[in-house]
This record gives sequence, structure tokens and C-alpha cells, in this order.
Amino acid sequence: MTWRIGCALIACHAVLIGSAGAVEIGSASEGLLLARAICAECHLLGTEEGSSNNANAPTFKDIANTPGMTGAALRASLQNWHKNMPNLIIKGEEADSLVAYILSLKTADQ
Repeated sequence: MTWRIGCALIACHAVLIGSAGAVEIGSASEGLLLARAICAECHLLGTEEGSSNNANAPTFKDIANTPGMTGAALRASLQNWHKNMPNLIIKGEEADSLVAYILSLKTADQ
């Protein structure tokens, strides 16, 4: 294998790996629709200022900007019962989309 072919193969491999890492799981727009349907009764959903309807329910913006908040942490949270929440467990594509929406609210400085 010549040097040029080897470099070209390495470059293509790097592009493919980089592209795979950039794949977004879930749809933020679908997550917003889901949040409006099942979360809005208690949580403030968007980036606007204010508080949630339920004093025990953090805003989605606050959840997104919690230090160390990750998609994995949100998914785990959505799949477990919460003391101050209705017994609502969200899984699969719905969880992926809700996580994508919540993380879309993260501010740049977080």
C-alpha cells in the first residue's frame, strides 16, 4: 500500500468515526411535543423566565443546566419513579426525544 493510499484510508476512517459521534439520538421537536402532552401540567418547559406550575417541579431549563447533567442521567431519571412525580416512566424513542429536547435548553456556558 502506498503512503498516499494509506493516508487517504486513515482520513476516511477518521471522518466516518467523527460523523458517527455527531449523530443525534432523539428529536428535540418530538420531545417538545411529548413534554407539552405529559409534562407541562407541572414543569415550565421552555427557556422563558418563571417557575413551574408545581413548586416541586424544576423547570426544564434548570434541569438542562444542572452541573454534570448528561443524556444518560436524564434517561435514567425518566425510567425511574420519583417521589414528587406521578408514576410516569418514559422509555425508548420517547425518552430519547425528551432528553434531546431538555438538553437543547442547555446554555452555552454550561
